[in-house]
Amino acid sequence: MKRTIEEYLKTWKDSPRRKPMILRGARQVGKTFIIREFSKDNFEYYLEVNLEKNSKLKSVFESNNPVIIINELTILYNVPVLAGKTLLFIDEIQASPAAIAALRYFYEQMPDLHVIAAGSLLDHTLHEMHYSMPVGRVEYAYLYPLNFMEFCMSIGETGLCRYMQDFLPGKDFSSAIHSKISEFLRLYFFIGGMPEAVQTYIDTGNLLEVEKVHSNILTSLQYDFSKYGTRREQELLKSSLHYVANNIGHKVKYVNIDRNVQSSQLKQALLKLEMSRVIHLVRKTKSVNPPITQYVDEDTFKSVFFDIGLACHLAQIRLTDIQNLATDFEGALAEQFVGQELIASSPVFRETKLYYWMREAKNSNAEIDYLLQKGNEIYPVEVKAGKTGTLKSMQVFLGTNGKQKGIRFNLDLPNDGIHLQTAIRVNGENKTIEYSLLSLPMYFAGFIGEMGF
Repeated sequence: MKRTIEEYLKTWKDSPRRKPMILRGARQVGKTFIIREFSKDNFEYYLEVNLEKNSKLKSVFESNNPVIIINELTILYNVPVLAGKTLLFIDEIQASPAAIAALRYFYEQMPDLHVIAAGSLLDHTLHEMHYSMPVGRVEYAYLYPLNFMEFCMSIGETGLCRYMQDFLPGKDFSSAIHSKISEFLRLYFFIGGMPEAVQTYIDTGNLLEVEKVHSNILTSLQYDFSKYGTRREQELLKSSLHYVANNIGHKVKYVNIDRNVQSSQLKQALLKLEMSRVIHLVRKTKSVNPPITQYVDEDTFKSVFFDIGLACHLAQIRLTDIQNLATDFEGALAEQFVGQELIASSPVFRETKLYYWMREAKNSNAEIDYLLQKGNEIYPVEVKAGKTGTLKSMQVFLGTNGKQKGIRFNLDLPNDGIHLQTAIRVNGENKTIEYSLLSLPMYFAGFIGEMGF
């Protein structure tokens, strides 16, 4: 199972400016597996320490002296720890704030030693941490479920992957290949990108077995809720989790989660799910020019799940007959997929947030699914579940803000030659606008950052 982060890890290994790395990501997205595989081909020795499974090891990291820490670990594990030859991997590091703080001393006193730490609930620890954070002494990398390209590579469709990678806007695209990719896209919608689910499909080809994997993963994720507070708080987390899976792409309305609970409590539940990287909050922004974060409304947001396959499972969409499955949920899945791809396709070292634009006016609402900042321009992004669909909201956005290009993802063939003219009403006046449209099949969402247009 090939992951794009592997090349980044190799670059990190050889960099003269290398710092201890903290790999961040939700549970079961493959953090531990990736590091183990990486160590096999790149290091002579590998020492893995799991601070959640063996809580007694936390005392080892109470020392601020990395030499003492290494000496104790060497004795306990009987593995030599040698600069340039050993990879030290500290898994579930969120279980020990002292271990997080100790990373700065590895950077300052043993810079030639390769150290990687990982943690699925790390953001909670960082948020509440009383230790001095190793600011500037560590670097971060982010891992998500397999994106669509990684999924296709894993199931052996390397030819399709190369064809997609070679595409540039304006080039012809085979309709036969488009149909084939669309079939795998639909499969990905329901299997998703959790490594165990993908591997189960590869091994068995049985979608019922994939459903079992989804069920087990979601059970383990909800088991983590016991670490977040009172029983009531855990119930709110579970309610919020199910709400998100069933309301992808919709503005969050607390009353629809639980009308008997204060909105502030429900907001905290959603923020905790976001810190756990189980959901992504898509925040409303009024920014139409860079930076996109300039006018963000932190209290108004939509939400998407961290994995489309798990979202389908929570929404109780059965996988056993994908080819004949039609559902009113298709639009939500399309928006979920594009959001998930936009996040996963970002540089490994960058944590990407999603934003959307909305105008609420009497008899004149408009909403753009996502805003994409590319260079010194912000583009509106619309997502359509089929091959057609109106672009009224995009036209309002472009006309209101003096923009001239938009991006549409749908299920049709790519087209970069669409130039449109339309009449809209802006600020009480009729206005004719001209704009160009880059229309792409949604399976290209993960490539949009690399495309020149």
